[in-house]
Amino acid sequence: MLRNVAAGAADAPAGALDEVVVTSARETAAADGAQAASEGTVTSEQLDNRPLLRPAEVLEAVPGLVVTQHSGDGKANQYFLRGFNLDHGTDFATFVDGVPVNMPTHAHGQGYSDLNFLIPELIERIDYRKGVYYAEEGDFSAAGAAEIHSRARLDAPFVTLSAGGDGYRRVVAATSTGLGEGQLLLGGEYGLTNGPWVLPEGYRRLIGLVKYTRADDERGYALTAMGYDGHWHATDQIPQRAVSAGLTSRFGNIDPTDGGRSRRSSVSGEAWGRLGAGTWRAQAYLIDYQLDLFSNFTYFTDPVHGDQFEQYDNRQVYGAAASYSLPLTLFAEQATLRAGIQIRDDHIDPVALYDTTARVRWRAVSVTEARVRSGAVYAAWELHPAPWWRVTLGARLDSDRFEVHANLPVNSGTASAALLSPKLALAFGPWNATEYFLDFGQGFHSNDARGTTISVDPNDGVTPLSRVTPLVRATGAEGGVRSRLAPGLELAAALWTLRLDSELALDNDASAIVPSGATRRYGLELSAVWHLQPWMRVDIDLAWTHARFIDFDPGGQYLPNAPQQVAALAVEINRPGGWFGGAHLRYFGATALTQDDTVRSRPSLQLNGEMGYRFGPRLSGTVSAFNLLNRGDFDVEYDYASQLRGEAAAVSDLHFHPMEPRSVRVTLSYRF
Repeated sequence: MLRNVAAGAADAPAGALDEVVVTSARETAAADGAQAASEGTVTSEQLDNRPLLRPAEVLEAVPGLVVTQHSGDGKANQYFLRGFNLDHGTDFATFVDGVPVNMPTHAHGQGYSDLNFLIPELIERIDYRKGVYYAEEGDFSAAGAAEIHSRARLDAPFVTLSAGGDGYRRVVAATSTGLGEGQLLLGGEYGLTNGPWVLPEGYRRLIGLVKYTRADDERGYALTAMGYDGHWHATDQIPQRAVSAGLTSRFGNIDPTDGGRSRRSSVSGEAWGRLGAGTWRAQAYLIDYQLDLFSNFTYFTDPVHGDQFEQYDNRQVYGAAASYSLPLTLFAEQATLRAGIQIRDDHIDPVALYDTTARVRWRAVSVTEARVRSGAVYAAWELHPAPWWRVTLGARLDSDRFEVHANLPVNSGTASAALLSPKLALAFGPWNATEYFLDFGQGFHSNDARGTTISVDPNDGVTPLSRVTPLVRATGAEGGVRSRLAPGLELAAALWTLRLDSELALDNDASAIVPSGATRRYGLELSAVWHLQPWMRVDIDLAWTHARFIDFDPGGQYLPNAPQQVAALAVEINRPGGWFGGAHLRYFGATALTQDDTVRSRPSLQLNGEMGYRFGPRLSGTVSAFNLLNRGDFDVEYDYASQLRGEAAAVSDLHFHPMEPRSVRVTLSYRF
């Protein structure tokens, strides 16, 4: 991994600001204390030569993870991993410099994770973990978690100018400088795109980042402020029958007034140092967030007003965390005890659903003031019973409290729950440069606070509804191996299983609870990294998943939109001078769109690539191409009933959001 000591890992705070250690992303399993074969690190070098259509696609560097979009680019992306249609983040926890991105009790979906505020050029590394085996990971991490770290300093200030088809424009500028005894990093981005849509997207975004870091051999701290503002017109998924009948093109729309605006700002501080024989780390953060989103997925089942709705979310989030790591000696063997506490408080006022026509409200369906408070304590004890055997025993205790004040008093109330999650990780070896892992654990995801106190359907105020379980248990296990059988070749394999006690969730589009039963997933993941030259690497990732409901249902056992096969091939060329570039090929296999598997999506294949040239130490140019094969595949597909204008009743149909056609972007970068 690439780790700038200024980033301040709690277990390695020492070092000068300009000291950088570079190793491979996946070659350090035996030496870095990894707990599972499926965890790893993505370096900035890997991201530098990876063509990105959208900022959140940096997460596609996580093996087996797919990032798509079914609406306007300003909306959070759609994520898929380990048999989960994660929607916008339900079971994949994401953090940026330790600050959580997932939003509980969100207007558009539980765990909503919007990464549009990222500036990819300022990412230092991404640490990722999969499964429920880590004491440090809590809510939303049943499938996995990713920690995105921003840089503390730059080698040189830079300005990047990009332009492309469909009105694409982007400007990024960043600099770092010594200030006092630390480093000050400043970065900003302005972007604009219309996309290939009949309705120009007009997506404008403005992003800013300020970070100050100070560190020495004993201690350090970092202060970070981020800001983002974006607004857009959306082309949501459209029904196949509308395209077949010539009512719209595949890049057209049914409701041209869909779209939204989102803003996010945060301030955070973290500090680390030595205390006695161990090291400590502490962090606090504040987030101010707002989303105003207009969508219409069923069109005209209400022939008078239409079916557009507005989801509004306004919140402030306060949080803190502290941890301590203490080396111990037990039975003459080295051991480490890690312990920590995490707290978070979301003040949401309001989280609301309105019926609208052309963005004009005509009915308030649900207007709620909610407060979600969560706290956790955890501990993990890493033992070395033998030089070839490493054991990590861990557990975390989570406690959540929900307070709901709804416009329908009968749906108001309070709820609370606590959950204890044990963890166990075993690592054996290395033998012949090969290490073996066995992992077991429990985790959870929380449900929407409104679902924990609901009594009646807010759409009619009469129909009784069942309350959901506040915290849903996840139980998983994994066996894996990581190996360096030959110089420059790294291999990893993981066989895993996960049971989720319930996939209960709030259907935010209807503001009603839709319960579903327990599920079981299992799968196989294979990864290979081949360093052909010091400046060239090839990554191959394969993932196969089986996902089903556990209890018998005459309607079928399949999980709609659960990914089954994912494959990726990436090539990176990073020469110190002259030509450089990369290519990324992703295959996303067919999935069941209905619970009985009678309707299936079509597989998609996407090839993106870029080629650049360094004209000197300061100036470089890059050409990026997306969907090089110009395939007419879909980013997402759904099967549900909708009603077009003039139709007498709703019709079950395939609805899709097309993959963007071939496009080219040109970038010039200048380092000062």
